[in-house]
Amino acid sequence: MRRFILVISLLAAAAVAYPIQVKASTMPCSVIMEPVDQSLRNVKGVALIYKVQLNPPSAPRTNISILAVHLPEPSSYGNYDTYEGFVSKPGEISWRFKLYPTPEDSPSWAGRIDSITAEMKNVKVQVRLSNARTEKLGPSVLTNKVQSCD
Repeated sequence: MRRFILVISLLAAAAVAYPIQVKASTMPCSVIMEPVDQSLRNVKGVALIYKVQLNPPSAPRTNISILAVHLPEPSSYGNYDTYEGFVSKPGEISWRFKLYPTPEDSPSWAGRIDSITAEMKNVKVQVRLSNARTEKLGPSVLTNKVQSCD
């Protein structure tokens, strides 16, 4: 009987010390965004993707936060005055959100969206030009694709 209790205790300790992971999660994840125009050597961006719990308590949502640096003035591309984050699952759904400049002479641009419930597979993340008055979305300046982040 003592041997049985000893074996059970050792198995229980092993299960606590070395738990089996059933499903590995890749969240949080990030992706580096590269410029569409390769002549913009200093322009880079990053998107951080992770789960958030919002108030009041609800089902977890996915947050996508974008930071972009060394972007040209939006007006240098024409009738644009700001940048937006644009995330899409081609053929299914897309989200857009404002990016806000920091106060430096050459600002960084950042923004986020917290309300995504869709699965983050085959998602395109972009920083795009925008006209705040007309809400017209312009071409992409930075882009990359997220194969899978769940």
